[in-house]
Amino acid sequence: MSLSDPPGGGITFDGVSVWTQDAAGNRVTPILADVSLSLTAARVAIIGANGSGKTTLAKLVAALVLPNLGRVRVNGVDTTVSAREVIRQVGYLFSDPDAQIIMPTPLEDIALTLRYRGVGRKERDRRALEILDEFRLADHAHQPVQTLSGGQRQLLALAGVLAAEPAVLVCDEPTTRLDLRWRHTIVERLSALPQQVVLVTHDLEAAAACPQGAVIADGRLIATGSGRDCVERYRDLIAAQLAGGSVPEGKP
Repeated sequence: MSLSDPPGGGITFDGVSVWTQDAAGNRVTPILADVSLSLTAARVAIIGANGSGKTTLAKLVAALVLPNLGRVRVNGVDTTVSAREVIRQVGYLFSDPDAQIIMPTPLEDIALTLRYRGVGRKERDRRALEILDEFRLADHAHQPVQTLSGGQRQLLALAGVLAAEPAVLVCDEPTTRLDLRWRHTIVERLSALPQQVVLVTHDLEAAAACPQGAVIADGRLIATGSGRDCVERYRDLIAAQLAGGSVPEGKP
């Protein structure tokens, strides 16, 4: 992922904290703490261990989670003030394609997205077939989704998200369930997109290729910089933990 110029205004976190609450509204579990970060590159990698808070960070970008404290802005739009506008701007690709493919066939699934965009009935199937052809899935247009391979389903999920023409694409572990061939296919697809792509990943090779990265540990921002620099910082962090050290106090 080599693009370095942001296609939009970028994403900013300003003193963002997220925590779970009990029924009385009291803080229970901290998830993210005082994160201030500007994501301005066209390709951004977010890396960290399981449970570090990186998925919550990704969901904040898409307004799927709102901050308890602080502000998140996407291309200048505050997620707390205008969540619907942010949702229109941001596409979210889950690690499990079955979490977002809801129709029986690929054609019907893409057509549903186009329907939500206001595309007329006569145009939907034609445009859906064009999109499937772009993703080399046209031959499977009428095939039951459950008969597709895992890689084909992830590709279909990506096609469905992009059919909504988002300005920003957030990908939460998009290659975790894939073999090497399909991992390469998905990464290459993401690399060629005009949208700003925020890649939450354990795929350190893909992360290192991003011009910008961030490392999250225990809900805190530990490092920012190039993707390659962040991968090295993350490796050092894991090495220190394995050796019995603690997570470093965090600012980049």
